[in-house]
Amino acid sequence: MNLWSDFLTNEQRVIHKCVHYFPVYERHFGRFRNLSVTMLEIGCGKGGSLEMWRRFLGPFASIVGIDIRPECKAFEGGTIAVRIGDQGNSSFLAAVNEEFGPFDIVLDDGSHQSKDMVSTFKQLYTKLQRSGVYMVEDMQTCYWPNFGGGYKAPGSFMEFCKDLLDELNADHTRGAVPSTEFHQTTTSIHFYDGAAVFEKGRHTRNFHMQIGGASAIQKQRTQREKRTIVRQEAQQLASDQGREWKDLTLEEQRAYIGQVLASRGKDPG
Repeated sequence: MNLWSDFLTNEQRVIHKCVHYFPVYERHFGRFRNLSVTMLEIGCGKGGSLEMWRRFLGPFASIVGIDIRPECKAFEGGTIAVRIGDQGNSSFLAAVNEEFGPFDIVLDDGSHQSKDMVSTFKQLYTKLQRSGVYMVEDMQTCYWPNFGGGYKAPGSFMEFCKDLLDELNADHTRGAVPSTEFHQTTTSIHFYDGAAVFEKGRHTRNFHMQIGGASAIQKQRTQREKRTIVRQEAQQLASDQGREWKDLTLEEQRAYIGQVLASRGKDPG
């Protein structure tokens, strides 16, 4: 069962997610299924998403949720752990990472305040597993003043992400943007409506390559076209002699093809 079907058929604790996030989850989290990974979800909601991640990632995964509401402690059980605290508290985050990290997946669905999204990212992204994924959702709040945002507002998480795009492409800025740890450990940034996903990995320096002349693909295409023409000429030769191609044996077809090739001065073999 995929994640969307799991969501639609859920009869356990309530799951509250934007529906267009589900293909994003599948795309970026799917490779972690049935592996020994640890996921951190910031913001527990009503507990349903923690259970959804446990079902999705499989029996070897550990799911950690953090929230400021003490009642969320009731969502613990099995491979789900919950810690109560404020994501804006660096000491609390450090303790959670010390206890459960490094994380393979971090999903920030917490306060949605830009200052918290920025500070949490700065603290946890560097400690993420080297091939981990960090996702922030509900980024529409980056445009809302009551969440510390606004269109092109300094300090908003959206503007912070735009600066990270420059860091990702530091190699091409001719020294305008220095190489940073983020640049050296990030392979891609993906933006979606209201969400961003950062994928870690070894960043290889870009370089160009040219292989072959007319290219192997073009050569193969040319060879196929030549074979087709020879075959058509062989069929026409058989037809001129009153023979139906489909009625010929394989050896007879080869003989006609050999005649065509011989007429072109080529070895039938």
